[in-house]
Amino acid sequence: MPDPNGSHDPYVRVRGAREHNLQGVDVDIPRDVLAVFTGVSGSGKSSLAFGTIYAEAQRRYFESVAPYARRLIHQVGAPKVGEITGLPPAVSLEQRRSAPTSRSSVGTVTNLSNSLRMLFSRAGDYPPGAERLDSDSFSPNTAAGACPECHGLGRVHRTTEQSLVPDPSLSIREGAIAAWPGAWQGKNLRDILDALGYDVDRPWRELPAEQREWILFTDEQPVVTVHPVRDADRIQRPYQGTYMSARRYVLKTFADSKSQTLRAKAEGFLVSAPCPVCGGSRLRPEALAVTFAGRTIADFAALPLTELAASLVARGETARFLTDDLKSRIVPIVELGLGYLSLDRATPTLSAGELQRLRLATQLRSGLFGVVYVLDEPSAGLHPADTEALLTVLARLKAAGNSVFVVEHQLDVMRGADWLVDVGPLAGEHGGRVLHSGPVEQLAEVAESATARFLFDRSPVVKREVRPGRGWLTVGPVDRHNLRGVTAEFPLGVFTAVTGVSGSGKSTLVGEITQEREGVGRLVSVDQKPIGRTPRSNLATYTGLFDVVRKVFAGTDEARERGYGVGRFSFNVAGGRCETCQGEGFVSVELLFLPSTYAPCPDCGGARYNPATLEVTYRERNIAQVLDLTVESAADFFADTPAVARSLATLLDVGLGYLRLGQPATELSGGEAQRIKLASELQRVRRGHTLYLLDEPTTGLHPADVEVLMRQLHGLVDAGHTVIVVEHDMSVVADADWVIDLGPGGGNAGGRIVAAGTPEHVAGVEGSATAPYLARALTSGT
Repeated sequence: MPDPNGSHDPYVRVRGAREHNLQGVDVDIPRDVLAVFTGVSGSGKSSLAFGTIYAEAQRRYFESVAPYARRLIHQVGAPKVGEITGLPPAVSLEQRRSAPTSRSSVGTVTNLSNSLRMLFSRAGDYPPGAERLDSDSFSPNTAAGACPECHGLGRVHRTTEQSLVPDPSLSIREGAIAAWPGAWQGKNLRDILDALGYDVDRPWRELPAEQREWILFTDEQPVVTVHPVRDADRIQRPYQGTYMSARRYVLKTFADSKSQTLRAKAEGFLVSAPCPVCGGSRLRPEALAVTFAGRTIADFAALPLTELAASLVARGETARFLTDDLKSRIVPIVELGLGYLSLDRATPTLSAGELQRLRLATQLRSGLFGVVYVLDEPSAGLHPADTEALLTVLARLKAAGNSVFVVEHQLDVMRGADWLVDVGPLAGEHGGRVLHSGPVEQLAEVAESATARFLFDRSPVVKREVRPGRGWLTVGPVDRHNLRGVTAEFPLGVFTAVTGVSGSGKSTLVGEITQEREGVGRLVSVDQKPIGRTPRSNLATYTGLFDVVRKVFAGTDEARERGYGVGRFSFNVAGGRCETCQGEGFVSVELLFLPSTYAPCPDCGGARYNPATLEVTYRERNIAQVLDLTVESAADFFADTPAVARSLATLLDVGLGYLRLGQPATELSGGEAQRIKLASELQRVRRGHTLYLLDEPTTGLHPADVEVLMRQLHGLVDAGHTVIVVEHDMSVVADADWVIDLGPGGGNAGGRIVAAGTPEHVAGVEGSATAPYLARALTSGT
């Protein structure tokens, strides 16, 4: 066996990994392979791949950087691990979002915009006599290229009479100018207009046009003496009032107000429209005057990448060199099923899966070798038809001399791996062990593995009887994004799956379902957005569980004797919390030349509360110890407290028994956040029909967790409600009552309904990208 400390050891060897729930894990993973880390949600696979292996590679890299430079880099802390040998440098491609701005786009993420700008600068067709422009002049994100009117954003925010005065039948005294502030300030502006001689009691629509224009849009700020109408109970003296038009008030509030509420209200009166100068192209006229193959750079940026590549017809050596480079960069993006995206598509509108695959495609061009790529569910949001292309791309990364470590739940990706690391057997404290590390087929021998059952079980699928609908919900015609006059009919009272390749228009169609539509009743949209953005928000606070727990503690004899109310047991307000850490439980420790690290609070030791509060106990546990219980343990602890038990039961029902009550929202995955929202909804007493809308609810879920989630969703349908999911998991689609398949392709090649009917019907439709995979799932379940 090779020396573990030798430079040619072909294995990454992890010893004593204890990050999060890992139980002193020892594991050897070969280099230069595609290795998949899998296991049920919360089992510890991400803690091993990202929290241990990647974190240690990053730590070693930072140690090699000059001390001064270390202060300029965001650094991750050292993982809890004995040692790791044979570890090359690592590159992480996670689903976690940065905070992209409206200036960030597909073009900037992939660097394709740089190449396109260079093409126009060096090989574009310029107007006669025009100077050749630098490549920066073709960028909306530079002063040299940005349109001076909209500053390169392509849109301007303006006010209109319709937005400021939604009901012109009202008079100014009756509140016609909805954009004005409330209370005294609004009355003040009305009195000033009255003093200026305007009729504030006449219906708005009957006022002369020039008066309406001045009242709403003038930049003048006249000062006038106001004589308020006397109230019977008080004397009001005359005062000098300054007039401000409705537009000026809205723009000033939107730009300067520190109040998020006031800014949001002001934004509601603004109308966003394409910039009148650049027409939404974001660029100066000089840049738009340059063309290539008869198109401007804005025209190229708006094309789907597949069309863009086909339009790059070069004349001359320079143009050929630059177009060949562009085409070669586009190929891996199209291979990963993202050919429907355009360069000007804003990054905030992309899903986490799309963003990760764009970064993956960019890495293929980087030319790196000898590194470990650590990927977080690259198949997220991918239709099964695109999974084969993903495996091809991963194989190319491996062939270039790299190791590819992938955290993944998709069975086809597991089957395509060279090595499988299965973590489990269950979640949280019942997981954290490596059950198998070896070739995929050998997992079949591991009895404890939850993955093995789904990977190797070939028993026939048990057919469920399709439920009949109770009427129809008609949506459309929809003309948005790539949907052109599409009308869809969703049966009510059943489980409907909306399918189609990435970019086919699924989310756009489902996004048109609103509570106002006939037949909807109550609408509940359950997404994967975080339940909170700070550690103060946690599982217990979001579900309302914490309110009940605090009441339980406030109701103890000890608390009553001391005069402690419910607020005493909150870590968010002064009184019961530890003031050293302000109820956070930890403090930031600044270390010169080393990463800032978080350490448990020296006074409360991470408990969040002050000693006096922690002296109050309920069944021999204080409030901090209760927050540290898992949902599973808490269910036993509060078994005879109905209000708490009901909340905990719904969390157990959606497979979240391994989470701690006080687990910060920042530590939860998108899938966990979605299931917490679903659990919060399930514990409510429902009256009347509810329509539940879920966009890819199985993202981030192991097949065993998908089973648990589907039981809950089908239970909602059995209770008389309607469930509509956008989904790529064919086992979920096969178990639906109705399927609406969009396509046949993405972007301009999609946007229409290819098939609609029962899963068996859709599985037999020719021309559907979903049909062959759905047919396989109906027979084998995978």
